[in-house]
Amino acid sequence: MSQASLQTLAAGQVAVRGELTFYSVPELLRDSKEVFTRGQSIVIDLAGVTRSDSAGIALVLEWLRSARRQRAELRFVNVPEQMQALARVGGVDALLAW
Repeated sequence: MSQASLQTLAAGQVAVRGELTFYSVPELLRDSKEVFTRGQSIVIDLAGVTRSDSAGIALVLEWLRSARRQRAELRFVNVPEQMQALARVGGVDALLAW
C-alpha cells in the first residue's frame, strides 16, 4: 500500500509527499479538510509527489472544488511531469491551469 502525507509549511502553504494513488488519496482527502478556509490563498507544492495515478488528478480536482466552495484561491506549484501528462490525457489540464 502506498503512503502520502500533507505537511503545512506556513500559513496557506502545504506540501504533498509520497504517492497519490487509489490507496493513499482517500486518507489524504480526509486529512486535507482543514486546509481550505474561507477566503484564504493556498499554495500546494507537489514537488514531493513520487508517483500519481488518476486518483491523484481526481484529488487535485476535488481540492479545486473545495477551494471554490470556500472562496479560497488555490495554486499548485512544482507539479510533476507525470501528473501534467495524466491531466492532458484525461482532458482536464485546462481546468487545473498548472
